[in-house]
Amino acid sequence: MSSRRFPLLLVGAFAALYLIWGSTYFVIRIGVQSWPPMLLAGLRFVIAGSLMFVWLRWRGVPLPTAKEWRSCAIVGVLLLSCGNGGVTVAEHLGVASAVAALAIATVPLFALLFGLIWGQRTTGLEWGGILLGLIGIGLLNLGHNLQASPLGAVIVLLAAASWAFGSMWSRHLSLPNGAMASAAQMLVGGAVLLFGSLVSGERLQQMPDMGGWLALIYLTFLGSIVAFSAYLYLLKHVRPAAATSYAYVNPVVAVLLGITFAGERIGPEEWLAMTVIVSAVILIGLPQWRRPKVAAVASET
Repeated sequence: MSSRRFPLLLVGAFAALYLIWGSTYFVIRIGVQSWPPMLLAGLRFVIAGSLMFVWLRWRGVPLPTAKEWRSCAIVGVLLLSCGNGGVTVAEHLGVASAVAALAIATVPLFALLFGLIWGQRTTGLEWGGILLGLIGIGLLNLGHNLQASPLGAVIVLLAAASWAFGSMWSRHLSLPNGAMASAAQMLVGGAVLLFGSLVSGERLQQMPDMGGWLALIYLTFLGSIVAFSAYLYLLKHVRPAAATSYAYVNPVVAVLLGITFAGERIGPEEWLAMTVIVSAVILIGLPQWRRPKVAAVASET
């Protein structure tokens, strides 16, 4: 790889991570207007996982072992079924896409707390970030968006906690190498969502409109395949803290898209919450810049 192309790939990867993952919250809002939420999320991951799985097998990547499949099932359910599926359900219940993104920005806070289970040390700066983040969550719940949908508020915060718990647990599980882990997790997580859609009685009242189909395509190919591949690339070429910097960029992207194109209204409490939460995530990330070998916590929406 030439030095001339390398910066362009880095720029493209960061752009994909910031813009695509930041926009998925807005696209989910469009999608749930035509699709039942768990059906939308389940189809997204089953299709993306199947395409990745077939491509990887064609490239000669070995099948996961039985132990690796079990580990992928655990991570896939926590991250994708409960995490991303929870966000999709919350937006279906009326939580604004911008507010959902702000809630999911708390993943690094939950990750630090869950890390204590496995004996992970937490620095003073990180404890300060946790405290600041908890204040941000409180402010977020004072806003009219989450108050208008109490169940959605609970679900989106549980989704953030589930994603963080699954991310921390994944570090101690035996997973396949590279993208095969993601493909297997998508297959299992998507299948669980489709099963949940079936048993909960979700039904398509009519065929989705063009916006609904485009949302499914966008979430499948760009949100699940392109952006995640960019994330894996960045993990190999930049420090983990840089690769996970999406945590404080995505909410800003989601807020701007929600206000500009969806007519979402963000109250003063929610603007203040965004400032506090983003500041908390930056504070948590500071020690990682000094410790480049710290493992990263993934967050796909």
